[in-house]
Amino acid sequence: MCGIAGFLHADSARPADPGVLRRMCDTLVHRGPDGEGLYTQGPVGLGMRRLAIIDVAGGDQPLYNEDRSIAVVQNGEIYNYLELRTELERAGHVFRTHSDTEVLAHGYEQWGDDVVQHLNGMWAFALWDSRRRRLFVSRDRLGIKPLCWWWDGGRLVFGSEIKALLAAGVPREPNWDVLDAYVAFGFVPEPHSMFRGVAKLPPGCNLIVEPGTAPRLQRYWEVPIVDESDARRDEPRVVEEFSALLADAVRLQMRSDVPFGAFLSGGLDSASIVTLMARQTPEPVKTFTIGFEARGYDERGLARRVADRCHTDHVERLVEPADLIPGLARLAFHFDEPFGDGSALATDIVCAVARERVTVVLTGDGGDEVLAGYTRYQGEKLSQLWGHLPGPLRTGIAPGLLNAARAVLPGTSRARLDRAARVLESANLSFEDRITRKQSWSSAALRAGLLRAPAGGLTPAREFVDEAMRGCPARDPLNRLAWLDYKLVLPSQMLTKVDRMSMGRSLEARVPFLDHRLVELMAPVSASVKLPGMTRKHVLRRAMGPQLPPELLRAPKRGFNVPMREWFRGGSPVELLRSQAAAGMLDATVDRAALGRVIDDHRAGRADHGNLLWILLQLGAWSDPRGPQPAARAEAIPVVKP
Repeated sequence: MCGIAGFLHADSARPADPGVLRRMCDTLVHRGPDGEGLYTQGPVGLGMRRLAIIDVAGGDQPLYNEDRSIAVVQNGEIYNYLELRTELERAGHVFRTHSDTEVLAHGYEQWGDDVVQHLNGMWAFALWDSRRRRLFVSRDRLGIKPLCWWWDGGRLVFGSEIKALLAAGVPREPNWDVLDAYVAFGFVPEPHSMFRGVAKLPPGCNLIVEPGTAPRLQRYWEVPIVDESDARRDEPRVVEEFSALLADAVRLQMRSDVPFGAFLSGGLDSASIVTLMARQTPEPVKTFTIGFEARGYDERGLARRVADRCHTDHVERLVEPADLIPGLARLAFHFDEPFGDGSALATDIVCAVARERVTVVLTGDGGDEVLAGYTRYQGEKLSQLWGHLPGPLRTGIAPGLLNAARAVLPGTSRARLDRAARVLESANLSFEDRITRKQSWSSAALRAGLLRAPAGGLTPAREFVDEAMRGCPARDPLNRLAWLDYKLVLPSQMLTKVDRMSMGRSLEARVPFLDHRLVELMAPVSASVKLPGMTRKHVLRRAMGPQLPPELLRAPKRGFNVPMREWFRGGSPVELLRSQAAAGMLDATVDRAALGRVIDDHRAGRADHGNLLWILLQLGAWSDPRGPQPAARAEAIPVVKP
């Protein structure tokens, strides 16, 4: 695991500058505090910062084939490297290290571009083929590891994070085309970035530059979503295959030469991973949990049940409102562009807690995408059922009954009916409009009054949903929703959050649910198997249910959420946002008067704008004219043994 950076001059007579390469790598020290490696030959420069996981003593990069005609740097882990090494040695290749990265050099020599088809892992790597004067850059199938790039016609610059590109002289020019999407979703949709000209390499793609040519994208893998009419329905066989593959994914991802553990929440996904880990090691698994004082957000009790059942070495940490302001600076530095998912703050803290004791963690991320686990899948199914009702019932009778019930029921029940009413109202919209609304933290009308449109206007958030849906082979809404999660939400939000926060603490996070074999198994499975009735994660419940605490199986889904609604009713976050506005940090993007109304409505309880205010606070931090400031050295975060 490490951070990588590099460049290639189109003019082969222009030599690579090692000084530029070192400056790029210096920005990535947090991703790789254990060492640095630089490679320059003619117009190409490859660099890396290393976090030593496999072959700690001998795995420094760059790594080469036998005659050093191929050089490679990698950010990530190839989990099946032992099996690949055996296969390549049988074909005559000679290895000089025990590193997983070395299989990339020999694998490319053996299979060419098809090397990626042989890999099980998470990666972003860059390989220079000096004989063919060819740069080959690749990103893993699901986008677990990041890779951004910039091309001006004369130079290609790439790196694990945008800050590495800026260190190479890439202009810091805002890309306001994505502003409406960012404020709506809380993240910048891939392959776009908040910097004009800077793109993110799509998951499942290679970037190739050959002599005399511009960079070209080569897709080597696609999510195997199918239409419902072609979907698998053999549930017993699916459950059997899923059980075996998940156990094998955990086995492979426990390969490490350094201490490892797991994140443990009160959810099915992380509980399943910890249960499978405990089955495969004689030592107690080290588990890490965070919680909140706010009611409805805390899952520490359920996590303890799993920890007790699996006999783990368990630690906890409470996340408090006082963590918000210090965390803001860290997030602004590590994401390089505004990132408004409030759970990044909690993720940063649990990563800091874990890093005190381990270097690698396994997480439950990806389970919701693979298993139709989000509540929006239930909402989409309800929308389908609603759409089959006669028009008068949908538009008049049912909404009237709902409104009457909302008027007389107590607060908690009324809130549930409010959510149901919103689901039913959105059922009358097109799929793209409905999903844009569900994915957004604010309405299009609110943003129209809040955001300042640059010259040429703002690109509506809806257009980025349309872009993500292009090429989707499914017609039915539930499989289309799965496609959107894989193409938009997973790489742009969930995996970005986990990567930046874990690597910001020099911690490697692995995601067994996103083993590509599990994705290839479950993506073509019928929604009737993944979501029978309204039962989420049905396959996982059947596969792992008997091994989990019964109360965990009955618990409602909470998600990894931070109580922004409550925190922004207090003073410090709101006052910081007001001071950002007063200092002009938001003047290019946000109308001050409209922002004041949003703040007042939230604090008065007339609306819940907590997540929107956090999104805007992150935008203000990013808009600081000094740019994101390097985070201070992380202090040890106290933990509590339950």
